[in-house]
Amino acid sequence: MHGMVSYFLRRLLLIPVTFVCITFIVYATMRLTPGGPIEQAQQELQHSEEGGGGGADRFGSSGGQLPKEALEQLQRHFKLNRSIPVGYLIWLGVWPDRDNSGRFSGVVQGNLGRSYRWSDPVLDVIADKLSVSIYFGLCGFFATWLVCIPLGVQKAIHHRSMFDTGSSLIVFVGYAIPGFVASLVLLLLLATDLGWSLLPLGRFRHEDWNDWWAAGQYWRCIKDQLQHTLIPIAGYLIGGFATMTILMKNSLLDNLGADYVRTAFAKGLPERRVLFVHALRNSLIPLAVSAGHVLSLLFAGSFLIERTCNIDGMGLLGLESLLWRDYMVSMGVLVFVVLIHLVGNLLSDLLLALVDPRVRFK
Repeated sequence: MHGMVSYFLRRLLLIPVTFVCITFIVYATMRLTPGGPIEQAQQELQHSEEGGGGGADRFGSSGGQLPKEALEQLQRHFKLNRSIPVGYLIWLGVWPDRDNSGRFSGVVQGNLGRSYRWSDPVLDVIADKLSVSIYFGLCGFFATWLVCIPLGVQKAIHHRSMFDTGSSLIVFVGYAIPGFVASLVLLLLLATDLGWSLLPLGRFRHEDWNDWWAAGQYWRCIKDQLQHTLIPIAGYLIGGFATMTILMKNSLLDNLGADYVRTAFAKGLPERRVLFVHALRNSLIPLAVSAGHVLSLLFAGSFLIERTCNIDGMGLLGLESLLWRDYMVSMGVLVFVVLIHLVGNLLSDLLLALVDPRVRFK
């Protein structure tokens, strides 16, 4: 017990070190990459003037160039007037910001900054998208378990049968297809005029969904939500389908050949009881350990699937913030993703120690 506690304390102490290393590398990379927010503002000004949109009125200048005052303001806002290490420490909240009355205001204080694109606090922007990614992440997680565990059990029971061979072919074909490609194919087949037009073409739900709910049309809301969920969930499912199915099968086969299973059969216990009470319980240990890793999928989402299905979640937010060079949102999303990954890895180790008494931490 003492060894396990000391192990997890060391792991907890490594989280801030790992967090700082990852976020600093990404921050420095974004600062060194051309096409930052100043360049974005200049391009926006040029497009406004070319389209006659009054760009000079908005930025106080003409000719496609930002005025000196606006340029200095943007540099101060994004700390581009400071060196990369100092700018990172200010963003982290452990270095006083001389442009903000010398106060400490950063991640440590719970301030992720303000979005350049949306002009809202980053926490508000992320909170807007988080529930969508959690919904699809949870649905994808439970769908994967409901499909892969029974399939893996049946493959182990009927090892080397026609069922095992045929299902293995489907599993490996699924493993070769990325989730976003499967979503795209399903959209073409089921949601467009080229196919059967049975399902909606992407999005989280219908734009009138809230009005239907307010009007008491609950069944219509449930039906619409299910229709919008099917294709993205298929993309999430196929991503972990092969790995979890084969892991379940191999783990159960190993346990079926173990001494304790042979002893249970020798005592005359029914086959069903030996299989589902003794062997299956121990076979679920590797899958239970992987539960910690799915936290990243639950909260961070999959930007490729969300982009393909036009779902306005965390994954799509992270992708768009990178394309728009929205430093604050990109770093805010990174904070969530890194912390979720680190906590998920720690949770996986903790689950392993709780469910497997053979594990010893020294």
